[in-house]
Amino acid sequence: MNAVEFDRVSKTYAIYDAPADRLRELALFGRSCHRDFPALSELSFAIRRGEVFCIIGENGSGKSTTLQLIAGILRPTSGSVQVAGRVSALLELGAGFNPEFTGRENVHLNASILGLSGGEIARRYPEIESFAGIGEFIDRPVKTYSSGMVVRLAFAVAIHVDPEILLVDEALAVGDAVFRRRCLRKVHELRARGTTIVFVSHSIADVRAIGERVLWLRHGRAVAMGDPDVVIPQYLADMTGSAPAAVSGPVQPVTTIPNIDHRHGDGTAEILGVALLNEYGEPLHMVIPRSRLIVRVSVRAAISLARPDVGFVLRNHLGFEFSETGAAREGRPLEPMVAGETVTVDFEMEIPELYPGAFSVSPWIVSRPADGESVTVSDWIDNAMTVQMARGEGPVYGYLHWPCRIELNSHLEPGIG
Repeated sequence: MNAVEFDRVSKTYAIYDAPADRLRELALFGRSCHRDFPALSELSFAIRRGEVFCIIGENGSGKSTTLQLIAGILRPTSGSVQVAGRVSALLELGAGFNPEFTGRENVHLNASILGLSGGEIARRYPEIESFAGIGEFIDRPVKTYSSGMVVRLAFAVAIHVDPEILLVDEALAVGDAVFRRRCLRKVHELRARGTTIVFVSHSIADVRAIGERVLWLRHGRAVAMGDPDVVIPQYLADMTGSAPAAVSGPVQPVTTIPNIDHRHGDGTAEILGVALLNEYGEPLHMVIPRSRLIVRVSVRAAISLARPDVGFVLRNHLGFEFSETGAAREGRPLEPMVAGETVTVDFEMEIPELYPGAFSVSPWIVSRPADGESVTVSDWIDNAMTVQMARGEGPVYGYLHWPCRIELNSHLEPGIG
């Protein structure tokens, strides 16, 4: 049996032009004083047990209505919705929280509503508190929380109640980068345990990172459903009105350096920023094996540089430098730079299947002499940013799984067979 099944589901909302029209409609005994808005129309699909099913579409396409129907918050106007399993929903920021209660009190309240006993809540509370990571605010009223703190606590509760079906609606868009990565890792853990996850997001990078199948909705109807690598390019092409490109529009310099473990150089040039992007130019929060990504490095010259070169080093979770490259190494040497000039370099790569863990990017800019001898480091930043590598289809022994094609040949001894 599937975890979720929609059979020709439609959901219509009554829209009133003025609050008094509701009363007028009741007083007129059946005379309509509203107009109907079809949020969903004849929608049919099924979600398999244990899969990560993503729903994409523009605002007003019916994504949130679909999740609310799965959660049982709404009832369909027509058609049927079948849900098999305990549902934990993270739909609206702070939904289900009492703003006057402390975070601790809201954890106990929400977990009990979701079916946990007092003893189960007590055992799991330390994990919930640790995952939320809001410190002393756990004992303060929720009304004093920032939006990011609310979603941290809500997500921590939702994933620690052993849901069979987890519904997530744009919740990760509120959290910071570190918390987003933590949530995405937890999503992969839940999937490995067989939890069904229904994920709604405008972030194509997140959908590609975790989704196994994607449903694209437009005006309450299904446009396409299937493999993310097939559906997402169609969706992006429809959004832009053209065929999808690797990165559209002029490239803007990046000016953010998420982390600096150590920085050195003679100051003849500086690194302005570094970013990891997917093939559509969106920020990347998790790397999928065999996917394409872009390392973008922006630099500015302090003096004129005759032969500048820009590149980066990749390190694994153990600090092992397993890869390094630069513009000159890739056959695209930079032109001479004048003082004050800014250059942005995009390194487009296809990522092999690496050992799952965290990987860091250390960008650099150097000045190479004409005689080809020793180079001068203008600026170097160790571990400027970190990204998580998702698990592939099988275990990785060593540092990476080398792409391989298998061919089988059978040979029989003479006289056998």
